Amino acid sequence: MCRAVDLHQSVLARNDESAQHLRARLTARGTTMVNLLSSPGSGKTALLEHELTLARARSVPVAALTADLATDNDAARLARSGAPVKQILTDGLCHLEAGMLARHLDGWLTASPRLLFVENVGNLVCPATYDLGETLRVVLASVTEGEDKPLKYPTAFGLAHLVVVTKTDMATAADFDESAFRAHVEQVNPGVEVLLTSVRDGTGLGTLLDRALSAADAGTAPHTPVMAGHPHPHAGHGHDGHTHAGHDGAPAAALS
Repeated sequence: MCRAVDLHQSVLARNDESAQHLRARLTARGTTMVNLLSSPGSGKTALLEHELTLARARSVPVAALTADLATDNDAARLARSGAPVKQILTDGLCHLEAGMLARHLDGWLTASPRLLFVENVGNLVCPATYDLGETLRVVLASVTEGEDKPLKYPTAFGLAHLVVVTKTDMATAADFDESAFRAHVEQVNPGVEVLLTSVRDGTGLGTLLDRALSAADAGTAPHTPVMAGHPHPHAGHGHDGHTHAGHDGAPAAALS
């Protein structure tokens, strides 16, 4: 059992080193990465498509990578924005890792976007402890998922720089208690901003883009999570029981 924990911690340590290298290379190119995490069906693809479209309308150089276990459906949807988009198929892996991401970025973009959005695999467990080299980590939850989502997934919400609520046009039908949700977010991540959005009625559209641009200008996230000093608080519990040691090797040398 101890060996399994040690191996998982080693995987996370290698990932962190890769993330640091990738973050430095992106910074040198003037690119800010935004990592989007959520459960499946939260509406993050629909929201991201609108933000990419708006960025293009504002002449903001943007690009996006989207990760799934199978299909390129999300990439096809995001490409409608006109932004450069690439699909990553994880071959069954439930999250992205920094080395994997760097390899997909290497040689892909001839020009450096100001913002690089990464739509992580739909999952609030596996991706939570993996730094990708992002400047801004955004966790999304729809009103249909319940107000206790932050309490059920404290690592994901506790490490967020920004929390986005989606599908607010359905809040009444879903009997969504916004005050309770905000209180639960505050419990696991005091001070983090919560944005309300709806692709259907336009609520909050463009705010995510604005926050990403502000982070790009400042070179840092707008909020420091209380868990920031403990990037892998659940590492000792073996995560989801998988080590995935073969997916992330030495620090990535991409984007040089």
